[in-house]
Amino acid sequence: MDSHCHLDRLNLDEFDGELDKALAIARTADVGHFLCVSVNLQDWPAMVRQIEPIDDVWCSVGVHPCDADTAIPEPQELVARSTHPKVVALGETGLDYHYGAGFEQAQQHAFRNHIAAARVCGKPLIVHTRDARHDTINILRDEGADAVGGVLHCFTETWEMARSALDLGFYISFSGIVTFRSAESLREVARKIPSDRLLVETDSPYLSPVPDRGKPNHPARVRQVAECVARVRDVPLEQLADRTTENFFRLFGQPPIRLHG
Repeated sequence: MDSHCHLDRLNLDEFDGELDKALAIARTADVGHFLCVSVNLQDWPAMVRQIEPIDDVWCSVGVHPCDADTAIPEPQELVARSTHPKVVALGETGLDYHYGAGFEQAQQHAFRNHIAAARVCGKPLIVHTRDARHDTINILRDEGADAVGGVLHCFTETWEMARSALDLGFYISFSGIVTFRSAESLREVARKIPSDRLLVETDSPYLSPVPDRGKPNHPARVRQVAECVARVRDVPLEQLADRTTENFFRLFGQPPIRLHG
């Protein structure tokens, strides 16, 4: 299961230009079920058309914080788009002060609008956070995000921030960054996350895990992320795969699938 990918942005050159082939390769690596995450509303209709025919792909609707300087979505627009049967979440939204210096207020406004929309439609949030720990948690608290929950995706922050998010009912998702040599402190966080709040993702086409770091990423490589997290937690890969798949369906509300054994 790849809980966060951008299928509409994959480099499909190595897959003969076919998304179906990229997903077939993922399935041969025992990766099934994909969440294609929205980053802006301009590209959203084309993204939905691309994934609509594929049974095991779902999507979100939202505006990435780094796009919030030019497009702050209104809650009613997000709610309207969330009624599409493929949409299971709002986002990705959140705060990114690393790249967003100078328009923090716009990001915060957009973030609050996403939370308001999520509360109306009853769907979870996909939260991006970078260099904004204090404000991210405070806005989630202030806007009542615990009523819908969600996930802090591609987590790279501290255990203290993870614990605050867990207290609000959020899940924590790890990407290929957890495999990087310099990420020992992040692996320590991965050891501590309760098993029923853990997810894995690629964030493809970005952040390929070791040993493919630097190459364009794709969903099959979520297996490498899962292998790393399983080693860190000293559990069998199949056990971690089963638990993260259960967590995926619990959070995003899709029907359960038959698990190993």
